[in-house]
Amino acid sequence: IEGLDLHVGDMVYVEKGGEIIPKITGVDKDARSMMAGEKVKFITHCPECGSKLIRYEGEAAHYCPNETACPPQIKGKIEHFISRKAMNIDGLGPETVDMFYRLGLIKDTADLYKLTVDDIKHLDRMGDKSAENIVKGIAQSREVPFERALFALGIRFVGETVAKKIAKSFTDIEELENADLERLINIDEIGEKIAQSIISYFANPLNRELIERLKIAGLQFSRKEEDLSGYTDKLVGQSIVISGVFTHHSRDEYKDLIEKNGGKNVGSISAKTSFILAGENMGPAKLEKAQKLGVQIMSEDEFLALIS
Repeated sequence: IEGLDLHVGDMVYVEKGGEIIPKITGVDKDARSMMAGEKVKFITHCPECGSKLIRYEGEAAHYCPNETACPPQIKGKIEHFISRKAMNIDGLGPETVDMFYRLGLIKDTADLYKLTVDDIKHLDRMGDKSAENIVKGIAQSREVPFERALFALGIRFVGETVAKKIAKSFTDIEELENADLERLINIDEIGEKIAQSIISYFANPLNRELIERLKIAGLQFSRKEEDLSGYTDKLVGQSIVISGVFTHHSRDEYKDLIEKNGGKNVGSISAKTSFILAGENMGPAKLEKAQKLGVQIMSEDEFLALIS
């Protein structure tokens, strides 16, 4: 905006950045009329809650820091919490979350566990059966294991893989809450940026209070011994690409097996790839690159024999 001296109503030149993303590269200042609009100003405050925006060093994006009271952020956290790879609560989606929030039925994720069929069955497009399914789905989410409950909290930089690493390294969430920087960065794949984000999250009393309420609701915030059963170090230090269609397990199940055996899932082939777990109809581009780099291609049966 600043570099191009953009004004409202300007005619601009657009090209495909990286052959895909529309990118404004210049302004046709000759086309700017005497009636040109005012200079474009980048917003300084959140349009929803009015908080002053912040920008992290080295990043382009601007953020609203009001994580616990800005409506779209609260709804976004709830939507992340209920998603398939987190708590996987059936019957709930963004529109339902928005309706529950607008009506004051939920203000955060812990409020979900207080909902009853009577609270929601009379709502628009709901009915008895839908209400029962939602309440049942919420109840079933209490059995979701520690690693996914941790991922569901939405701690910045803590994705699925990092949540799994943490869940293997701590007995329960109390131990994680009290972990220092040194303890955290000693965990595989956790650097200072992720560690600082975890420490900042637990330093906020509102986040600790939310976790206490989720614990009272019955969520799994401690590691069970069976959660660690089946873990081996047979694939430690190995980076593995999955490609194709499989017979014995789904792709997600193979990703879990790789992680349970100490391996690392990677999305693209490089000289550092240990091997490719290949099913039927492996992508021709991946096959060509693997052959060019001399990367081993392993069949489904060979892989299962390797980790058995």
